[in-house]
Amino acid sequence: MLLTGFPAGMLACNCYVLAPRKGSDAVVVDPGQRAMGTLRRILDENRLTPAAVLLTHGHIDHIWSAQKVADTYGCPAFIHPEDRHMLSDPIRGFGPRVGQMALSALFREPQRVVELDRDGAVLDFGDVAVTVDHTPGHTRGSVVFRVENHAFTGDTLFKQSVGRTDLPGGSGNALLGSIVEKLLVLDDDTLVLPGHGESTTIGLERRTNPFLEGLTL
Repeated sequence: MLLTGFPAGMLACNCYVLAPRKGSDAVVVDPGQRAMGTLRRILDENRLTPAAVLLTHGHIDHIWSAQKVADTYGCPAFIHPEDRHMLSDPIRGFGPRVGQMALSALFREPQRVVELDRDGAVLDFGDVAVTVDHTPGHTRGSVVFRVENHAFTGDTLFKQSVGRTDLPGGSGNALLGSIVEKLLVLDDDTLVLPGHGESTTIGLERRTNPFLEGLTL
């Protein structure tokens, strides 16, 4: 399997590219601000064609380039229905109203949007099968994408940290519940590929993440 990632934009959101091999279809996870240049180089060097843009949630640093990537390559963008409104209005509820109107004018939905409305659904992209777990807490529509023993956790779980819950749609209780029910049930060697920062494993987070102390299955 071919897997690579890079931090994009001012908030260093991790954008990932996953494919079974060179010269195949690929999935792109969370193309953030200014992701297109680096992403295009990765795709061209490996002769990859995006079959989907997968969005772990709707915050602006994760969806910034989603419309450009999806429409440039003619593929759909996948997002949970609770976060779909952020594709065209990514800062609803943030800051002054004038600022919201000005920034939101720069965003629009991709031509093709698929709602991830079924928890546990399996998306089939040829030789790549992606399981979708709804993990509300950071946002109402946060999801984790699992491929084999890899988990793309967005802003739900980080190395020795968890996602913030003080933004609109956030819930601390929901976040910890999602982590317990959807992530801590995974094998210890599951590779965690978060929305920011370094990768880790479920086993390492189970043992060392201070935010998970005392949580039980």
